[in-house]
Amino acid sequence: MPSRWRQCSWLDLIWRNTLANPMMILIAGPYRSGTGDDPEKMAANVHNMEAHALPIFRLRHIPVLGEWFALPLVKLAGSTQVGDEPFNEIFHPIAERLLKKCDAVLRIGGVSQGADLMVETAKENGLQIYYSLEEIPTNHTR
Repeated sequence: MPSRWRQCSWLDLIWRNTLANPMMILIAGPYRSGTGDDPEKMAANVHNMEAHALPIFRLRHIPVLGEWFALPLVKLAGSTQVGDEPFNEIFHPIAERLLKKCDAVLRIGGVSQGADLMVETAKENGLQIYYSLEEIPTNHTR
């Protein structure tokens, strides 16, 4: 049976590693939810997620959005409208693949099945989940 002291020291090492290395943090929030697939409203949702990227960068971490990867690929695949076959082939799967490279998720905004899926997947993979910028620790390396 391992000693409790040894368990604590491992947890301390994990926490120190989190604070000593930049995390790649996926920003997950509504994209289509509540927009009626209106392109301007979806763009506003992306802008809202992007507004969290600079503060994460200033905490010395690496912010990412699935939309940064998905939207150019969706366009290249010939998607003509949100929810069509090329869109569905790429949009959520690319975010799920990206999530495998991330260390944490920042869940923002309101109701979103896609963002909730990212959080659930992240939890299953043992990633840290944050619900506000204030919860994210500063990385103390340059």
